[in-house]
Amino acid sequence: MARSPARKALAPAESLPQFDRKAIGARLRDARKAKKLTLMNLSSRSGIAVSTISKAERGDIALTYDKFAALAQALEVGFDALFERAPLEATSPLVPTFTASDHQMVYDTPNYEYRMLANELTGKRMVPMRGLVRARKLSDFPDYIRHSGEEFVFLLKGSLELRFETGATFQLKPGDSLYFDSSVGHVYLSTGKQPAEVLVCCVGAHAHRPVDAM
Repeated sequence: MARSPARKALAPAESLPQFDRKAIGARLRDARKAKKLTLMNLSSRSGIAVSTISKAERGDIALTYDKFAALAQALEVGFDALFERAPLEATSPLVPTFTASDHQMVYDTPNYEYRMLANELTGKRMVPMRGLVRARKLSDFPDYIRHSGEEFVFLLKGSLELRFETGATFQLKPGDSLYFDSSVGHVYLSTGKQPAEVLVCCVGAHAHRPVDAM
């Protein structure tokens, strides 16, 4: 039997284009001011600490996906407006968008490394990401991660544990996947020698299928 070709190794993050935290922070600040909200107002709406929002606006820290999602919802803007670019007009057609492996935009956080896919396509309903999971224990997180919508994870390499605030735990090996409600507190934990490599797709609550399509 012929041996399957080896899967291409994940390129080093430093060799890929990086998101500019200060530019993202400036978009967040502009969106807040456009709504005439103070830091305290936005904190109250989003549930994110004033100090965290302030540091993010200055580009001092990298926000995780759940915090971006909470801020986007509180500001009533699309995810694109904070993390990517201005959204497409509603009448704009969806076009096929190719992302080369050496052109995945990287957004780095302490526990996860996000490699954004189809980043050139704005106004999309789902947010696909390829990433590395560095976290290994629950105490690596200040709390479980929660955000509106649904989430799909497919394990590409390594071993992974998904732990939920309900007490449910799932162990994934390469080729395994899990689809779940993102509003239920959850964390990704690597359980192998190397960080787990995953493919993740998040869909906001606004993008749910119509009932008659089920």
